[in-house]
Amino acid sequence: MTDRLKGKVAIITGAARGQGAVEARLFVEEGAKVVVADVLDAEAEAVAKELGDDAVFVHLDVSQQDQWQAAVATAEETFGKVDVLVNNAGILHFSAIENMAVDDYMRVVSVNQLGTFLGMQSVIAPMRKAGGGSIVNISSIEGILAMGGTIAYASTKFAIRGMTKVAALELGRDGIRVNSVHPGTIRTPMTDPLGDITPIGKIIPLRRVGESEDVASVVLFLASDDAGYCSGAEFVVDGGVLAGSMFAGSVKL
Repeated sequence: MTDRLKGKVAIITGAARGQGAVEARLFVEEGAKVVVADVLDAEAEAVAKELGDDAVFVHLDVSQQDQWQAAVATAEETFGKVDVLVNNAGILHFSAIENMAVDDYMRVVSVNQLGTFLGMQSVIAPMRKAGGGSIVNISSIEGILAMGGTIAYASTKFAIRGMTKVAALELGRDGIRVNSVHPGTIRTPMTDPLGDITPIGKIIPLRRVGESEDVASVVLFLASDDAGYCSGAEFVVDGGVLAGSMFAGSVKL
């Protein structure tokens, strides 16, 4: 532990499991107080309980503005302020464009895109009051280079990339930094329906799929003062996939 987040208060969405839970644990290890936010109440409560007095659970459907207001109020009432937000909550839905139901498309938009917007909007005033802060928006490499079958997911992840840059331009004067993180193939509960993703690592330049810890370490950096001059930027965590063709790393020279 190096206390890189000592004195900071963070809201992390989608923190019941996967990347969000790993981020919550890492943040507390590094000195932060954390609001563990999710719709998976039992799992999120368990994470908060595990972290003790340094964490508190809030039920948060990120698509609901009133629930965001309640989450921010809980953070301020419990820990005194908000100076870090990790917009981690997200859902994935595979479908060809011609088969995509509007309701399914809008469900992805409401969580991934609207949720990120509402999260940023809700913390501006408290971060301004705290003298600044850091917003970390979790996008994806599908927000940079799209993949077939992900029309809803890719659309939202591209949108997060753009929203991050707009927010960085608008909020910089308040000392609020806004950056996006773009994970590649990461082993999380969201990818569980795909089955064993380990073989995918064979075509990734670093020869392995990513783990939640790989993403969490980058999020930690961006939340910390070590990233004090980073804003409006994209941080890719993909094992080298976007360096070139998906299959280029498989070529033996």
